[in-house]
Amino acid sequence: MELAVYNLKGEDTGRKVTLSDAIFGLEVNEHVMYLDVKQYLANQRQGTHKSKQRNEVHGTTKKLKKQKGTGGARAGSMKSGVFVGGGRMFGPQPRDYGFKLNKKTKRAARLSALSSLAKDGKISVVENIALSAPRTKDFVAILDGLKLNNGKKTMLLTGEANKNVLLSARNLQKVKVATPVGINTHDLLNTDTLLIAEDGLKSLVELYSTAE
Repeated sequence: MELAVYNLKGEDTGRKVTLSDAIFGLEVNEHVMYLDVKQYLANQRQGTHKSKQRNEVHGTTKKLKKQKGTGGARAGSMKSGVFVGGGRMFGPQPRDYGFKLNKKTKRAARLSALSSLAKDGKISVVENIALSAPRTKDFVAILDGLKLNNGKKTMLLTGEANKNVLLSARNLQKVKVATPVGINTHDLLNTDTLLIAEDGLKSLVELYSTAE
C-alpha cells in the first residue's frame, strides 16, 4: 500500500511511502486484539475496593436470643451480615486484576490493529514534526492544515519522544502522541486517524522487523 506524504501545511509533497505488508497488510485477528485490550483495561483498575466483613465492624458479640423456641432463625451476633450495621457478606476485597499475556500475542494484536487501520484507510503520513518551543497554537495549526482538527480522535506517531510536541499536544483532549515502543492496541483501536511522521514510520518498521 502506498500513501502520499504531506507537509505540515497539509500539502502533498509529491513523495510516497510504501507501507510494509508485514506490518500493515496482515489478516486482522480480532481475538488477540480483544485479549490485549482486556489486559490493558485490567491493568488500569486500581483494585482497591474494600468492604468490611463481620470481623471488622463494631458491634456486640453477645448472643441476641436463645438458640431454640423463638420461631425464628438462629442469631449469634449483631455483626452478622443479615443485620443492619453488620459485615457485608462476600463483599469486594483488594485484588490485582492483571493477568499474563504472551509477548507474541501482544505483538500479533498490535500488528492486527495497525493492519485494521490501514484497511479502513485511517492512516496518514506527514513530514517530521519539529517545534522550536512548546506551543499548542502551533500544533493546532498543523492539525488544521492536515484537516484533522475536526473533533475526532487523532494519534500522532513520532520516531522518538519530542518534549515540545508532547507539551504542545497534551492539552488537546482528542489528540494523543506516542512512539512505536509506547503504542498499545487499545489506543490504536480508539483513534479515528493514525498520523505517522516519517521518522515514526521508520522506527515502527525497524521495531517490528526485528521483534520476534
